[in-house]
Amino acid sequence: MNVVLGARSALELADVRLNPKPSALPGSGTLQQMANGIAGWGLVLALVAVVIGAVTWALGSHSQNIHGALAGRRTVLIGGAAALVIGAAPILINFFFHAGTGLH
Repeated sequence: MNVVLGARSALELADVRLNPKPSALPGSGTLQQMANGIAGWGLVLALVAVVIGAVTWALGSHSQNIHGALAGRRTVLIGGAAALVIGAAPILINFFFHAGTGLH
């Protein structure tokens, strides 16, 4: 009986825990600032893509260039989708993290 209890205690000690705490490591504030800056650059690039795509779409439509119009429309949609993903990234990460912590 003691062997079973001893094995169970060893298994309980082998369990791994994860408690994310960004402030636990040095440089965490800098890493957060970098993430914010990269997200900002990503949004600016998404804006540029939407503007360039809109211009390409308009010029392609006006000049009867179907390929140009389709490429412009695709660029607008991709730029918009990129902005959506950048904005939703923290929510998505937190959702999946909290969904994962609920698994047993």
